[in-house]
Amino acid sequence: MSIQILPIKGLPIIKKGDNLAKLIISSTQNENITLLDGDVIVVCHVIVSRAEGNVIDLKSIQPSIIAENYAEYTGKDPRLVEVVLRESKSIRRMTMGVLITETKHGFICANSGVDKSNVPGEDIVAPLPINPDNSATKIRNDIKSLTNTDVAVIICDTHGRPHRDGEINIAIGVSGIEAIRDRRGEYDLFGYELKVKRTAIVDELASAAELVIGQASEAIPAAIIRGYKFKKSEKATIKDLIRPREKDLFI
Repeated sequence: MSIQILPIKGLPIIKKGDNLAKLIISSTQNENITLLDGDVIVVCHVIVSRAEGNVIDLKSIQPSIIAENYAEYTGKDPRLVEVVLRESKSIRRMTMGVLITETKHGFICANSGVDKSNVPGEDIVAPLPINPDNSATKIRNDIKSLTNTDVAVIICDTHGRPHRDGEINIAIGVSGIEAIRDRRGEYDLFGYELKVKRTAIVDELASAAELVIGQASEAIPAAIIRGYKFKKSEKATIKDLIRPREKDLFI
């Protein structure tokens, strides 16, 4: 199997109301890339949130007393802390410079996924999309409508991991692709039957895409993964990857 990871270059600064599918198609055409059935389009959440108008001006935020207290404890901007709290279901960990929350989606991450990187404006931040699966589905359906091409779409974000330094890209929204490849019942080289092997395919693809996606000066917020033979699904959801709290050994 040969897999390619192609950066989608030349996307403009995304604004509210922009059609990401049209912009992705235009950018690929400018790079002489033709979208193919079975391609996986990986898109950073920030441009999705911007296109959907899900950005917040911190100048408009009045921090609560709780936000003020948490800001003093963590050393963060109290307005940012207020936005983080509004986007969260619970606080999981907190120390100087660190605020780990459980988002309304069920993700465990820093600052509820609220992002300042690659968001125009000194006081503008971008929360995660309200429903990342729906966002992925819209991009996928628009691409199919415009090009008659059946792709899968992954919305991604950069998260840390328990007991590991550094961050990696993970999937926060999916459409058209099975999120987990269940390999239980398959056999290894020595005939041993796999009992627990379930691979988080969309996370691996999101992480692979980050090799060409740039959050710094490169400003490449999307990529195409070509050649990976995935299992299609019209029912897949990012909830398939969220471990129930009663099974979470790290809380």
